[in-house]
Amino acid sequence: MRKTHVLATTAALAALAITAAGMPANAAPKDRVISTQPISRSGSDATDAVRDARAALAETLVGADQGLVVIDALEDSTGATHVRLRRTYDGLRVIGGDLVVHRNASGDFTGSSQTLARDLTLSTTPTISKSKALSLLKVTSSKAAKLVVDATAASPRLAWIVTRTGTQKDGTPSRLDTYVDAQTGKTIRSEQRIQTVDGDGQSLYGGTVPLKLTQSGASFQLKDPTRGNTYTIDVNNKTDSALCGLLGIGCATGTVFTSTDTHFGNGTTSSRESAAVDAQYGTDTTWDYYKTTFGRNGIFGTGAGSYNRVHYGKNYVNAFWDGTKMTYGDGNGTAYGPLTSLDVAGHEMSHGVTENTAGLTYSGESGGLNEATSDIFGTMVEFFAASASDPGDYLIGEEFDLANHAGLRRMDNPGSDGSSLNCWTSSAKNLDVHYSSGIGNHFFYLLAEGSGAKSIGGVGHNSPTCNGSSIGGIGRTAAAAIWYRALTVYMTSGTTYSGARAATLSAANDLYGTGSAQSSAVAAAWNAVSVS
Repeated sequence: MRKTHVLATTAALAALAITAAGMPANAAPKDRVISTQPISRSGSDATDAVRDARAALAETLVGADQGLVVIDALEDSTGATHVRLRRTYDGLRVIGGDLVVHRNASGDFTGSSQTLARDLTLSTTPTISKSKALSLLKVTSSKAAKLVVDATAASPRLAWIVTRTGTQKDGTPSRLDTYVDAQTGKTIRSEQRIQTVDGDGQSLYGGTVPLKLTQSGASFQLKDPTRGNTYTIDVNNKTDSALCGLLGIGCATGTVFTSTDTHFGNGTTSSRESAAVDAQYGTDTTWDYYKTTFGRNGIFGTGAGSYNRVHYGKNYVNAFWDGTKMTYGDGNGTAYGPLTSLDVAGHEMSHGVTENTAGLTYSGESGGLNEATSDIFGTMVEFFAASASDPGDYLIGEEFDLANHAGLRRMDNPGSDGSSLNCWTSSAKNLDVHYSSGIGNHFFYLLAEGSGAKSIGGVGHNSPTCNGSSIGGIGRTAAAAIWYRALTVYMTSGTTYSGARAATLSAANDLYGTGSAQSSAVAAAWNAVSVS
């Protein structure tokens, strides 16, 4: 699955008196339960957070020529706060410079999570002009380039981000960001911002499912007023133009599915409504999973909904999230059916959660973690639904795999597909993010379920370890709680697998206590996938 994303004063804060929703009872001992809720990130609270961040980190890490903007702020039920900030340098956005400042209930600085560990010192005057950067990549629109500081590598540098739009080989829209060194003109890297489900399709999967509708006169719309007015439209097999992602021109659109009664679809592809029912149900269930489990109010955390486009393209075997909406292809009707299965919906919408929390860069090891996060929570959404028609398992996309019912990936043994990694290696950063995600998937499976052979959801699973150890799982509820806290509190855009180890250990210590069985299990599971 690939990124557009296919298959982003302490006293004043305390005065907000946020009531934190409790974690599931079996997630942690009662006196260790920690939930995290959004707090204000604008006005005086944001100003105070920036001031406190500067004071805590000192000028050696955040110089006077740097700016900090609050993009997220959370408060634990313990009163501790975690403020996520975006960094600028001489007015330019610093890619990879984001950080999270942690303070206890008394307002004392307790640490920070960040990839960039030193102050920035570089010229912001480019040698390569914008027009030159555009010409190097054969781009004509001046709106397609912007100057940034790229701090994702060991040596930060001035760069032009040049955005090119078009279509990928399988018909997925392309929104490709290419970083050009503003001093040398050399290409640094490219990052695909459309994140997809790589594969092909299946029939419709969830049986009869409940839906919330909006009445409009004598008709009913497939639009949910209880979940941010999320809705589903039929784009009638149209596709986006090359200008859609860049200028918002020529995007495939259509009308909201509407019925004269309260019933939609017939459970087969003979009705265009059936795929829409699965897409809408996937959105609803993903919303409910995050709300019930973590108290998160929608994908964006604001209560706002997204929307779904179904019947995209012809024989299009993919699905994608582009920052505002989900888009689903119909598959090719033979090897794959429509890609509207529940784990795919959960996967793609979880790209939105990542985008609006840690913002994991979609390349290198952080890109693998981005994909793993979506596989993890897409799987958790499937378990959460507890559907007799689609029992939970650790296969990704098995429902629309008409030929083999094996799916696109499996988390217990990622390497069984011949391309994904079971174990970390120094070359992981160079692989396609769908393959390097195997390390994170394997870790999560071992943490949740343990090693060895077992049947889950009627499917045989058998997870090896890279170091020959035997791992006992702590259960998927606890494992997911640890990963979510690590994502929202400790991970930043440039987090690597070693950074993810540190983040999940911090999260486990917060939730279950330092030296707890859960914390020890996190360390053992990372050792078992060679992240030490």
